[in-house]
Amino acid sequence: MAGVLKKTTGLVGLAVSESDVKKLEDQLQLGQIKEVILQAENELRLVRKMLQWKPWEPLVEEPPANHWKWPI
Repeated sequence: MAGVLKKTTGLVGLAVSESDVKKLEDQLQLGQIKEVILQAENELRLVRKMLQWKPWEPLVEEPPANHWKWPI
């Protein structure tokens, strides 16, 4: 498919700027571009969940005494 150029990334606000996918994969050293995009989408999904969960806020009530004990 020589001569075919990607016109969009399919991601809002992200323009296509790297025409040599192999070169980009070599620079990132994180796997194939599709894998990198999938990982970024998963991280974005997690960030949205964390905003709902607010893990940085204090607990509503104290956990039971042995709650964090390991091993169970």
